Amino acid sequence: MSFTQLEPSLPVTVEGKGKGYAFAVIDYGQEHSLIWVTAIDDTGEIWCAPNARVRVQSNWTMGRRKQDGPRDGDCS
Repeated sequence: MSFTQLEPSLPVTVEGKGKGYAFAVIDYGQEHSLIWVTAIDDTGEIWCAPNARVRVQSNWTMGRRKQDGPRDGDCS
């Protein structure tokens, strides 16, 4: 198991929770999804969300467009 603090934090959207900033990632190993530790903007809650439920926010400058949902091959 490894715990990695992200510096800087990443702006993400957590499915069912909303927008926030991921400030750490937990990796339990090859048989598990990455877990994103995220502070949600609207509620102040901190959630540990599996990789399949987390998306980086859109960024026009970087050419990253809004995603409508999980892409092919994503875990559900």
